[in-house]
Amino acid sequence: MNLLILFLGYLFGSFPSGYLAGKITKGIDIRLLGSGSTGATNVLRHIGKRAAITVFLIDVFKGILSILLAKYFLLSDSWQVAVGLSTLIGHIWPIWLNWKGGKAVATGLGIFLGISWQVGLATLGIFLLMMTLFRIVSLASVSAAISLPLIMYISFINSNISLPFLVISLFAMTLVIWRHRENIIRLVKGKEPRIGQP
Repeated sequence: MNLLILFLGYLFGSFPSGYLAGKITKGIDIRLLGSGSTGATNVLRHIGKRAAITVFLIDVFKGILSILLAKYFLLSDSWQVAVGLSTLIGHIWPIWLNWKGGKAVATGLGIFLGISWQVGLATLGIFLLMMTLFRIVSLASVSAAISLPLIMYISFINSNISLPFLVISLFAMTLVIWRHRENIIRLVKGKEPRIGQP
């Protein structure tokens, strides 16, 4: 049963919401445009706000669903972590799209909302604060990812979170930063576009 849920987590994560948004609304392959990501930000830039919001919500739901499924079958915290990582891997490297997917931010948010809604909302708050101040999605995403292990650690020392969840927060942070490595280079050079810029 545990391995089946692990596999389902990957399948949930690999659901190609951004790709389908491009194909259904404009008949385009979103992977061939902009950053090449199937995530909501690339969808926003090349398809539009409504499609981007839909993709974002679906990607968040993928993460929540995988963790809730693991909890429903009373999987241990370690197995919940494994399912969460499987979902992230599915989102970043979906088998259906030749292993080219999103950048793990929205699905990662869903995973941590499923693990601890307090941690998830706190991380979302960091993202929204940085977006309000700078209007740069990648900066907000990386800032939220960096803050995630700290938020999780505070919950851990307050005995609200077990050690495996602290470990997955470090993995998630590493994946998000790695997926944004090109954005980080542009940020350092001052060339990363803000929302509303081409």
